[in-house]
Amino acid sequence: MSKVCQVTGKKMMVGNNVSHSKRRTKRRFYPNLFKKKFYLPEEDRWISLTVSAAGIRTINKRGLVAALKEAKEKGYVTNI
Repeated sequence: MSKVCQVTGKKMMVGNNVSHSKRRTKRRFYPNLFKKKFYLPEEDRWISLTVSAAGIRTINKRGLVAALKEAKEKGYVTNI
């Protein structure tokens, strides 16, 4: 499974480790992802999403249905 948030689309980024002598080596920055279950009262069922901390805040702010609708339009989530 890829490390991508299904609500916000956040994914891994690439950057550098920089030592005290300014020597640079490649590294990865991973998003803060969680496997979380959400309840859809309209369909009377639970769905399981991989969401980032920012995605959880988005769901709390806008609501699950609105956040999923926007994520489907942007192509972040497909099979729900």
